[in-house]
Amino acid sequence: MTVAPFHLAFPVDDLGAARAFYGGLLGCPEGRSADEWVDFNLYGHQIVAHLAPEMVRRRARNEVDGELVPVPHFGIVLPMDEWKALAKRLKGAPVDFVIPPTVRFEGRAGEQATMFFLDPAGNALEFKAMADPDKLFAKD
Repeated sequence: MTVAPFHLAFPVDDLGAARAFYGGLLGCPEGRSADEWVDFNLYGHQIVAHLAPEMVRRRARNEVDGELVPVPHFGIVLPMDEWKALAKRLKGAPVDFVIPPTVRFEGRAGEQATMFFLDPAGNALEFKAMADPDKLFAKD
């Protein structure tokens, strides 16, 4: 299955901090930019940090498998080995985990390794890896 890249624009309150987080910590190559936005390559997907300080830090939380998951959030589904390497690297970095690296839905069709953390503007990201990648959309 070929997956088309997605595009996501999100608010930040400091483009320098966004560059350090997405470009530096997460290793996303920087693309085009202007005074009020910068785009990054997130594993082949285009994400764009837009300077909009009045929009940051607005979110709610919903219960998912016993955890309070931040809404909204975005992220990527990685192969398990890449997820483990990223989780190890982020545990040693100054990352504000909402939900530290963990496994949820254990023993079920949707079993996945997941972690939630915040960028400097308070945007929530989820990086996950499926125990069985073919079951990304499977129902129990």
